Amino acid sequence: MRVEAAAVDAAYERLHGVVARTPLQPHERASAATGARVWLKREDLQVVRSYKLRGAYNLLAQLDDDQRDRPVVCASAGNHAQGVAFACRALDLRARIFLPRTTPRQKRARIALLGGDRVETIVGGDTYDAAFAAATEQAERTGALMVPAFDHPDIIAGQGTVAREIVEQLGHAPDVVLVPVGGGGLIAGMTAWLAKHHPSTRVIGVEPAGAASMAAAVAAGRPVELAELDGFVDGAAVRKVGTHTYGVLEEHPVALREVDPGVLCEEMLDLFDVDGVIAEPAGALAPAVLRTGGVVAPGETVVAVVSGGNHDVSRYAEVMERALVSRGVKHYFLVEFPQEPGALRRFLDEVLGPDDDITLFEYVKRTNREFGPALVGIELGSPADLSPLLARLAASPISAEKLAPGDPVFRFLV
Repeated sequence: MRVEAAAVDAAYERLHGVVARTPLQPHERASAATGARVWLKREDLQVVRSYKLRGAYNLLAQLDDDQRDRPVVCASAGNHAQGVAFACRALDLRARIFLPRTTPRQKRARIALLGGDRVETIVGGDTYDAAFAAATEQAERTGALMVPAFDHPDIIAGQGTVAREIVEQLGHAPDVVLVPVGGGGLIAGMTAWLAKHHPSTRVIGVEPAGAASMAAAVAAGRPVELAELDGFVDGAAVRKVGTHTYGVLEEHPVALREVDPGVLCEEMLDLFDVDGVIAEPAGALAPAVLRTGGVVAPGETVVAVVSGGNHDVSRYAEVMERALVSRGVKHYFLVEFPQEPGALRRFLDEVLGPDDDITLFEYVKRTNREFGPALVGIELGSPADLSPLLARLAASPISAEKLAPGDPVFRFLV
């Protein structure tokens, strides 16, 4: 079943008064860095802090009386569940929602708050795909109505209303829209509408490295499962895109770009520290791609969709660590200290620079009476301080090995 622009327009009218008309704000930092006129579409300020309400409500509001008598089932990494919970409470429907164990507690609490006694949550499995399998089994066994997170024409049409809002708020179509991609519902809906009404607008889909399932589908000519999945960007970590979502992009091809998790974390911190925007990892994907260069041209009007702000504050320590490593100011070393008085003091005085700081120091073990290896984390004043640090290390009698980000031990550090 094709997704037509007319369905997006119908969804737009259906959602009037239900979803928030989220702000479109100038993004001064990215504009200065790129020379383009960059705007942020703040779907993180939606009623449920993500665009997912648009699709969920659009589907559920169209149920007939027979369908309304059936319970609703869905699987979600958190944001779709909040949309379904809100919609079910507003439309007086009952829902059972399946979540992977990786869903942050903050999102679980929000689902319970939004759905009230209309929603039951079931947590299990390590990925969205595991939750989806459990929800599908439940629907098949009980006859419940499955509400897909992205792969349904009504879901896609609802998500596509973001594009129409952007054009109405700008007063004209942008030259470029940057859209985060997980299962593909948002980019499919926006692309379907823009292809009809503003075909000159370039759509660029942004996927997390390690979870680029749409790029894999395009390469294979059909949706395929990723053999491995990096779940850090939990809101966009989907092993296989939808048949309907892929179908739209097959008809209307778009450019696809990947963003490394470290670069994404840099953007999350800058959004928070500089711009005052609290974005979850998936929410920061679109603006983060501007850091990779060559995405937009000076003078172009660019809109990046900040797709969600349901971020668990407990994850900020990991986000900061990944960002510091990505920026080149955080490094780890295995250092063999001579087991003699003053060895650590010499390391501090002769090896560390004036702006360097030890953030981790753990003795691993003593191999003999003469040496003791330690795991040392060092935060530099700037990336340029690394070469002088390595030179001082080489000139010292202390033996040290710098750990590379690809080293397996990084799994325990970052």
